[in-house]
Amino acid sequence: MLNNLKIRERDRYEIYTASQLNNRGEVYAVGQYISMSADKARRVIDQIRGRSYEETLMILELMPYRACYPIFKLIYSAAANASHNKGFNKADLIISKAEVNKGTNMKKVKPRARGRSYLIKRPTCHITIVVKDISYMNDWILSMKEASIKERQEAMSDITKRRSGIVIYNAENDEFEVL
Repeated sequence: MLNNLKIRERDRYEIYTASQLNNRGEVYAVGQYISMSADKARRVIDQIRGRSYEETLMILELMPYRACYPIFKLIYSAAANASHNKGFNKADLIISKAEVNKGTNMKKVKPRARGRSYLIKRPTCHITIVVKDISYMNDWILSMKEASIKERQEAMSDITKRRSGIVIYNAENDEFEVL
């Protein structure tokens, strides 16, 4: 019984540190019940995923779709959250995760001839934008380059155990690549 308790405490500690490591440089903004189809919003989200904050704003201003405005507001809000809450520089932000989920359908009844009525369905969607500060990643890469081989191996095994999949080490060139 006592051994199980120790294992559970250790597991909780590992989960806590893993979530803390993964969310260190991330800030998000969520828009719920946005009145448009999830497919139309995905068409725009697929164009901006993985890009920098400034590049994303320029792309959204020039795209001709109706879905651009609410996504523009969400990205602007996520960047404002990052600069206000965590003190990040907006120039160092990238869109690390952007997802669109289907929401509920708003249903209205439209009166028709002879006392009949037609159902009008307005789809909604939930959009989540996660921005990440890449200056943390650059600092980590510099510290890894200065570390010894044993320290690098320990850090990389720790990352692979947590399945973050962000950094790739190239042994031939002695370089780290950020995905």
